Amino acid sequence: MYNSIVLVKQVPDTANITGQVMKEDGTVNRALLPAIFNYEDKVALEIALRVKEKYGGKVICITMGPPRATDVLRECLYMGADEVYAITDRKFAGADTLATSYVLSEVIKKIGNYHFVFGGRQAIDGDTAQVGPQTAEKLNIPQITYAEEIIDIKNNKVRVKRKIDGGYEILESTIPVLITVIKEAAEPRPFSAKRVMTYKTAKSLSELEKLTEGNSLLYIDSLLHEYKQKNKFIPTITSEDIDIDQSRIGIKGSPTKVFKVESVVLSGGNHEKIEASKQGISMLIDKLIEDKIF
Repeated sequence: MYNSIVLVKQVPDTANITGQVMKEDGTVNRALLPAIFNYEDKVALEIALRVKEKYGGKVICITMGPPRATDVLRECLYMGADEVYAITDRKFAGADTLATSYVLSEVIKKIGNYHFVFGGRQAIDGDTAQVGPQTAEKLNIPQITYAEEIIDIKNNKVRVKRKIDGGYEILESTIPVLITVIKEAAEPRPFSAKRVMTYKTAKSLSELEKLTEGNSLLYIDSLLHEYKQKNKFIPTITSEDIDIDQSRIGIKGSPTKVFKVESVVLSGGNHEKIEASKQGISMLIDKLIEDKIF
């Protein structure tokens, strides 16, 4: 049996990012953008579920973000995740890859008893592909990136097919290991109708607190007890729940700063018609060589 922890992220739809959604501190005002499940993370979840189905174990999904990021955790439950955790705290806001990987690694240590940590190659809102490798470094475990297939798992080792330029390579690693996957690695399964009906009302602490606002008949303690009894409570992990260095989280622990984001529009320039003749083809080749395309 092999237990997997999957790093998932709710990301802003990058097709809608413009300079208008940037805040003065250089971070994205996510409230102004539609939010979606980062696709490669969903693929990572699919891979983890396949490992569970073939070898046994359980799948735990964690996400770090604002309270509304629990939406992707419900989607994880719909797909088949056994447990989910929301990592939410105002102190985590504005974190870059360094601060994010630090918090994720400490949460993973707190959860413990894992064999695999899966994640997407990168998130579409940053395109850095750094969080996975940095998390592995802080956990002091091996890492395999750009994975497209789990070949087999035996004798406390895993063999993985990894994509590289012009082909692929087969790597073998001891367990535990962190693996980031590419979008071609798998087709995420559709939601289970039964699980949707079961978990569509699953809520985190902040969501339960909103239910009590303005309703004198609802009490947070009784709601917590009810949702935990029904296995519909999404636990929240804050900075107080893990032993962390406060100087290494949020903006304070993030050396990377974004000063400006602009919409770039590519426009065509001059064009030249190439005649369908030997002379025309020769001119085209000379031009491509001049532009260092050839």
